[in-house]
Amino acid sequence: MLSKKSQYAFRALTYLAEHFEEGPVAISEIAKKKKIPIKFLESILLQLKKENILESKKGKGGGYFLKLKPNQIKVAAVVRIVNGPISMLPCVSLYFYKRCKDCDRKKCGLKDVMTEVRDATLNILENRTLSDLLV
Repeated sequence: MLSKKSQYAFRALTYLAEHFEEGPVAISEIAKKKKIPIKFLESILLQLKKENILESKKGKGGGYFLKLKPNQIKVAAVVRIVNGPISMLPCVSLYFYKRCKDCDRKKCGLKDVMTEVRDATLNILENRTLSDLLV
């Protein structure tokens, strides 16, 4: 399930994608237009900047803008940055792998099913970009 933080991140990113050619967008504008609490939005945008999805400009006329074109930003990358693992079990995660606690099995039916779920989900999220979220 996508966290509220992820939902806010996608709202902000789609707003920035809609204004991609227009230059930096003030955080207050994004917060107001997309109904996102400004303090929460600040932390989200800083996290996305740290991960090279966004760039910012300070001063008059400053704000945030996409570092890449909207069609170059994969939905899966944003989910991983803001929400964490895409997989439902830590033992099937590609980027956040951990052995499941209390697991002593070499073969696990649940792991097999969740690997299929992960693969199907990734097939969609890795092949969709920010551009696909614009309506």
